[in-house]
Amino acid sequence: MIRNAVVFGASGGIGGALVAQLAADPSVATIHAVSRRTVDHASSKIKSLTFDLADESSIVLVARSVGDAVDMVFVATGMLHRDTGPAPEKAARSIDPVAMAELLAVNTIGPALIAKHFLPLLPRDRRSVFAALSARVGSIADNRLGGWHSYRASKAALNMLMVNFAVELRRTHPQAIVAALHPGTVDTALSAPFQRSVPPEKLFTSTQSAGYLLRVLAQLTPEDSGGLFAWDGTRIPY
Repeated sequence: MIRNAVVFGASGGIGGALVAQLAADPSVATIHAVSRRTVDHASSKIKSLTFDLADESSIVLVARSVGDAVDMVFVATGMLHRDTGPAPEKAARSIDPVAMAELLAVNTIGPALIAKHFLPLLPRDRRSVFAALSARVGSIADNRLGGWHSYRASKAALNMLMVNFAVELRRTHPQAIVAALHPGTVDTALSAPFQRSVPPEKLFTSTQSAGYLLRVLAQLTPEDSGGLFAWDGTRIPY
């Protein structure tokens, strides 16, 4: 049973679908839906909270509001590029330090700050999960195409942090699971400019992707902690 779940990025496509599916699960008691703006939810199980990923003090306030032990924390935030900013780089000459710093802030530092304040809330006496959206392109071993330097680097750094968190938690939370997740190509604003070459059967709705990811998390064990997993449960090498 998940007594207390927290989803960061709850107003996004995948985050919103995660909240809806957790709310529909009778084994889940409470879902804290955390986003940049207050969102009205139909279920009384859902508690809406606001935060700013770049403001650590707002994450602290969310942790205080949640209060009790948390069985699941899901970080569904992320950024590929801004509509008004540089597109993902095809070559090193296109690297923009401001854009790179923003991607690292959103994709790496933000989830790290959430972990800083929420890993201590995981219970020590039962199974718990800390999961974050990553990407296959963040795998160094799987990189055959290059490019997308800032996005790849930010997700590779996130993957390393998730390994670190898993190592740290093993000492005090033997039943805890830390997992980085590749959701596949999901039909959201983030992936919209890059869907042209994606086969229809590999372009998922947010609801599909959220369902796949929750299924993967349900099947993981503490021995899997620290891994990067695709939407179908396969382990992706770092």
